[in-house]
Amino acid sequence: MFKVSSFDEFTKLKTVILGTFDKKILPLESQDPNANLSEGLKILEKAYPQWYVDEVNEDIEEFKKVLEKNNVKVLRPKWPFLDSTFRSPNWITNGYDIYNVRDNQIIFGNKIINTPPSSRFRQSEYYAFYEIFKDLQTNSEATWISVPKPSLPKGFSLPLNKKPTDLELKENEKHEKLSDGLTENLTYLIDSEIIFDAANIIRIGKDILYLVSSTGNISGYKWLKNYLGNNYKIHLTQTYRSSHLDSTICPLAPGLVLLNGDRVDERTVPDFFKNWDKIYFSDVSPIPEKEIDFFKNIREPISKRLKELSFQSPISYISSPWGGLNVFSISEDTLCVEKSQIKLIKKLEEYKLNVIPVSYRHFYTMLGCLHCSTLDLEREGGLIDYSN
Repeated sequence: MFKVSSFDEFTKLKTVILGTFDKKILPLESQDPNANLSEGLKILEKAYPQWYVDEVNEDIEEFKKVLEKNNVKVLRPKWPFLDSTFRSPNWITNGYDIYNVRDNQIIFGNKIINTPPSSRFRQSEYYAFYEIFKDLQTNSEATWISVPKPSLPKGFSLPLNKKPTDLELKENEKHEKLSDGLTENLTYLIDSEIIFDAANIIRIGKDILYLVSSTGNISGYKWLKNYLGNNYKIHLTQTYRSSHLDSTICPLAPGLVLLNGDRVDERTVPDFFKNWDKIYFSDVSPIPEKEIDFFKNIREPISKRLKELSFQSPISYISSPWGGLNVFSISEDTLCVEKSQIKLIKKLEEYKLNVIPVSYRHFYTMLGCLHCSTLDLEREGGLIDYSN
């Protein structure tokens, strides 16, 4: 049995959880706790045709082989129930997303934390990791806790009406250009409850970046700061408006960081990176036409029908073009990049990095790429100060 120990995103990887995807239980929720889930699920199933499911799983399995070839032990989550209907006074839901395993679990050293997600349908997702984490807590001296879950009543997430900066206006224009006119639905979280996704956080040894966005609020920042105590320094950032941080700021090695040049510039980059070498990159590949057609012609009509019946589902969204920056490091000199990002691969190779291209054909509509679908449990790095 290995020891849970992970303090960063880039030192040599030894053990990882890799996401799982199937059609047994699909992500659906309603603010009406008496809604008929069966009716909605019959409609939602059409948004996941078998060819699509097969291609997603083919890519995951190939990524697994890449990791194992690099001497990484791979674990997989598994949903333990035949049903997953969960209800509160505020909502009813059926589903989970254990493809994007990064989103609601995070490791600080030997501490495993289930975070309080910003999605109702993911509130009970930790059950898929229960056997893995239970064994680790029992046999490897890991500490496993869950942050108190929010009730997520109506109005916990509201439209973001903040006037965009010049940089954000340019990002908006480029987003539409690279995604055939698609735009982002920008929201923010009120602070009445503790809410944050693990993917709002980037770990750099003793230093932690915490993003305030549509998936993480100030109350979440305060909880994390109090829990981790003086061993860590948490840096609050608002460099990105929408959701998660790992397609915006990606530390690759001590002193080297990949930055989304359409979201971050010298004025807004966190002070922590003042003395680091910075790779500002924004020339990502456009979202493939096939993926856009699938979203517009299949998913959007289904999403519209579900909304008419009071249901919401993540099929309503597609990742931004910058999802291609969601890279995953195996070590300080080797990382995996989605293979369609040819210009990014060439840029990283200029820095003498060994880049492994990996096919993730549907990461835009699966709402997550390589970093999103992994959760590193064991890396060789320690609680180190990388600020100098």
